[in-house]
Amino acid sequence: MKTKQQVKIFIDLCMAVALLFLMSYALISEEVHEWMGVVIFVLVIVHNLLNITWYRSLLKGKYTPFRIFWLILDLSIILAIIGLMVSGIIMSRYLFTFLPVKGGKSFARTLHMISAYWGFILMSFHARLHTNMMLAAIRKAAGITKPSKIRMIVLRIMAALICAYGVYAFIQRQIGSYMLLQTMFVFFDFNEPLVFFFIDYIAIMGMFTCVGHYFSAALRIRANSNFKQKA
Repeated sequence: MKTKQQVKIFIDLCMAVALLFLMSYALISEEVHEWMGVVIFVLVIVHNLLNITWYRSLLKGKYTPFRIFWLILDLSIILAIIGLMVSGIIMSRYLFTFLPVKGGKSFARTLHMISAYWGFILMSFHARLHTNMMLAAIRKAAGITKPSKIRMIVLRIMAALICAYGVYAFIQRQIGSYMLLQTMFVFFDFNEPLVFFFIDYIAIMGMFTCVGHYFSAALRIRANSNFKQKA
């Protein structure tokens, strides 16, 4: 595997871990939360630099429904990150207190909440674009060179179980109400072990990654079908 691909995989994994810590917010203390925010912001910059060709290709080629959808998704993620950065600086109690920022904390809290939960879901959806590269790395490391029907069935069963638990965790954690601002304060059980929190959010992340995978496949199939009809 090329060094650049290895770096990409490493950065993506670091972003996933940092994102989980960010979502745990009150369970890791506000100061650590702010530091993790800075860490993931740096990782996002590195991630974009490693994928700079995406920006160079924006004005090239034809915009199919598939490409338009993923462009809107990526731009939405960028907006969520900007919202998190701006609101995080306004609300900062540790790292950015030296900045002459006054007022706006109520609006910043609302912006931070909606950006955080929408950003988490959209980034999980976006992760579908990088799963193929990670799976290829795993296959190569394990010395797997031939396809296997049994392995495919096992992986699909695992994906189904993750999705099922992800739906449960999504509802149980009230993620939807936070995304729609139906609830203005996030509930945290301070007696809950951090590992259980991570398990639920990993399942939610996995569920939306799977949704992204199959939604993307459906768009491709539809695009190919339309192309054949025109031909």
